[in-house]
Parts: sequence; structure tokens; C-alpha cells
Amino acid sequence: MADVNRGNRPLSPHLQIYRPQMTSISSIMVRITGIACLGAALLVVAWLVAAASSAEAFATVDGLLRSLLGKLIMLAATWAIFYHMLGRLRHALWDFGYFVEVEVSEKMAIGMFGLATVLTLIVAIAV
Repeated sequence: MADVNRGNRPLSPHLQIYRPQMTSISSIMVRITGIACLGAALLVVAWLVAAASSAEAFATVDGLLRSLLGKLIMLAATWAIFYHMLGRLRHALWDFGYFVEVEVSEKMAIGMFGLATVLTLIVAIAV
């Protein structure tokens, strides 16, 4: 039978009353950083293909990656790799049943942002 009240029911959860949680934001960021890691991998592949193609192609791509813009892109890619790695580690721990309490999960989500930033700064200073 057709549901005659279909249009009268509110959406669940309604967007006006839903408050994003740190764990949901972190989960979305893991997905975004996964896509960013793919983009960074494509840049590395482009650099390798250019190196295999010709000196001129390599100079062009290498010049782009060594420019200020290229360094900023690689710095962001480094942060994305660390954040994504920590997100996958968090999910692996959850799969084993550890740290699934809400308070602990929210602290882990905040800690992922901080630790990814610290690890990225260590790499930036070391290089």
C-alpha cells in the first residue's frame, strides 16, 4: 500500500537539529585525505613518467614540485598521508574492540589532527 503520510514526516536526523560530532568530522576527513593521497600519488607518478620521458619534461615537472606551490602541495599531501594512516589505525583498533567508547573516540579524533600535524612538522623540519 502507498504511504499517504510520506511527505509529512521529518527527515531523520533533521539537518537543522543535527550537530556534527568530532568522530563524524574525523571520518569524513579520512575519506577526503584518502582522495588527497591519490592525488599526491598521481603527482609522484607524473614526476617518474617525466623522468623516464625526457630531460625537458622532467625539468618542467621537477620545477613545479620544487616551487613554493609544489612544496605547499607536498606538505599538505604529507599531512594527508599521516592523517589517513592514523584514521586507518583508529579503525583497526575499533575492529578489535578497543577505544570504542564515545569519549575516548572523540579524544582520538582530536588527537589525530594534532598528531598528523606534529608528524608533518617533523618531516618538514627533517627535509
